[in-house]
Amino acid sequence: MNKSVYSIVLADEVVDAIDRMAYSMNTSRSNLINQILAERVSLQTPEMRMRGIFSAIQQLADPRFQFLAQPSDAMISLKSPIRYKYKPTLRYSIELSRNFGGKVGRLKVQFRTQSAQLISAAESFFDIWYKIESKYLAELFTKGVPAKAADGKYVRDFYSPAADELSDDQIAAAIVEYIQLTDKCVQLYFDGLSQGMQEIENTAQIEKNYAAYLKKGVPVL
Repeated sequence: MNKSVYSIVLADEVVDAIDRMAYSMNTSRSNLINQILAERVSLQTPEMRMRGIFSAIQQLADPRFQFLAQPSDAMISLKSPIRYKYKPTLRYSIELSRNFGGKVGRLKVQFRTQSAQLISAAESFFDIWYKIESKYLAELFTKGVPAKAADGKYVRDFYSPAADELSDDQIAAAIVEYIQLTDKCVQLYFDGLSQGMQEIENTAQIEKNYAAYLKKGVPVL
């Protein structure tokens, strides 16, 4: 949906009310007016579709995930507790693209901790995760998996050639399934550390879960 600049005349009282509402929704005056007018004429804006996807994500996610205050119309964050010393939490931030053709969005995964030991362990897991994704998705992403493991976090772009044909619920379900898979494998990894498991054996368990996930067929990668 393209945007252009238009001049309109509004009453000061209307602008004040719009500004208050926009501030409470963490959006801009122009964006809010655009959404109100789109709803009035029954058009779906990218922001409306994002809200629909985020709403579906909240409904589909496992109860162990806690949703955080939404920083913008295009982003939502959630966290989950990890059973390990220091009682760490893992934070997932999802940012959706305005244009759903091809790239659907980006996921950032990061531990909320100051422990150097935990950060080192997290970096080891993200390195394993990146190598597994690179191995299984090499044919789809010939120039490399759109992901990066660095600075104690994992950043992953989501793509889907058929994104325009997918419903909001289908996109939400695909994103939730990936997050829940990641969360499960993180817990497997830290359980393995607690049990003194060798890294090669720990990695094999994680890879087994990843392969099973792909076999089910996923519309967003």
